Amino acid sequence: MLLDSDHTRLCHMLEAAREAVGYVQGLSRENFDSQRPLQHSVVRCIEVIGEAASRLSPQLREANPDIPWQDMIGMRNRLVHAYFDLDLDLIWATASQELLGIIPRLKALLTSP
Repeated sequence: MLLDSDHTRLCHMLEAAREAVGYVQGLSRENFDSQRPLQHSVVRCIEVIGEAASRLSPQLREANPDIPWQDMIGMRNRLVHAYFDLDLDLIWATASQELLGIIPRLKALLTSP
């Protein structure tokens, strides 16, 4: 059974992941590159995912090693602390590909007994 705090953070992660995917869905990479406000929105979603991941209980993270928690946390830290040196290739790949695999895993954690 999930701790209430873990449940809340997983919900935040799932919502932010869905938003990021929704922002880029149907867009080409060129469209993404030309829309600075959109880039900021996607970056914010990824920051939320990483921040929430960092605040999950160690027990939850250890029990689910197939989810790249440290990558999420590390990416959040990179985005926050190197804010003017963003890697749009990585941000695009995260929003258009990587999060698609994370969303079902988060949903499964939220629905597991």
